[in-house]
Amino acid sequence: MLEDRIAAASPTPWPAAYPEGYAVVDVETTGLARDDRIVSAAVYQLDARGRVEDSWYTLVNPRRDPGPVWIHGLTSEVLADAPVFEDVAEEFAKRLDGRVLVAHNAAFDWSMIAREYARAGSEAPVRRRLCTIALSKELGLPLPNHKLESLAAHYGVEQRQAHHALDDARVLAEAFRPSLALAAEANLRLPLLACQPLTEWSDGPAAIRSATVGYQPSWQHRGGATWRPSRKRPACPYPNPGRYEPGKQLIQGMRVAFSGDTSIDRELLEDRATEAGLHVATSISRLTSLLVTNDPGSHTSKTVRARQYGTPVVDEAAFVQLLSHVLPAEGARPGAPGR
Repeated sequence: MLEDRIAAASPTPWPAAYPEGYAVVDVETTGLARDDRIVSAAVYQLDARGRVEDSWYTLVNPRRDPGPVWIHGLTSEVLADAPVFEDVAEEFAKRLDGRVLVAHNAAFDWSMIAREYARAGSEAPVRRRLCTIALSKELGLPLPNHKLESLAAHYGVEQRQAHHALDDARVLAEAFRPSLALAAEANLRLPLLACQPLTEWSDGPAAIRSATVGYQPSWQHRGGATWRPSRKRPACPYPNPGRYEPGKQLIQGMRVAFSGDTSIDRELLEDRATEAGLHVATSISRLTSLLVTNDPGSHTSKTVRARQYGTPVVDEAAFVQLLSHVLPAEGARPGAPGR
């Protein structure tokens, strides 16, 4: 259990708008892509003021290559007798239910958890998340970078086993508690974001090969980095008609970019856009017709560029609605060169 170092220093009254409980989470995975799986997970439950209530840890058999063993140390042999995600989903959900999910780079942990629940045909009971990187920025902590080890060092928290889910969750809980106290003392609005559970799921080719052929690594190790071939999409056959005009309809050929979490799996959403005749762009330029994001106030490179260029922005729900009524390209036919 963690020490109650900050209990006496907690300000009174505590901000009424703050959450009533937190689930500090860390997951280790087979990689970083949509088809990758969780191999271990840990949760520290904290009360409203950051006091530890419980901790939980499990290994998870990913039913595929375990990925970067040199990072998380979990081999196929170690994971062979571990439960599959469906077997731990209910217990995991109990630890998350009704709490704000807290993680270091929370978008990643949340996306991996949401995908696992979607594969299992259910939803994670999480509606909000808090990223400790974002909180550190809000507090203006003098950190050299955004690594967990830097945040831990700032608060004098000892890391005993980096990249072990239970120890990383413990370290993060230790570092989150004083950050939460500082935020409360300043009556700072916490950087909470909505978590939208995936509503659709389809495993990609890499996951299907793993399930049918056996363990097949879907990525390679190159000089300490992970690498995957990029996903190729067919060229859009329609010319770009320009920017989307709010209140009007999308037109085939419009260049659409996505940023941040989506409730529908990102690749499914991109596939829908491509099938509707839109050009799915991987970056923002002056030619981009529309940016789709559920967090327009974020500071990702895409949202920053969209603001700079005046690119129209809509959220996912509005985009899905627009997708159902995409206008045909004027004077263009499939196969005509785009621009």
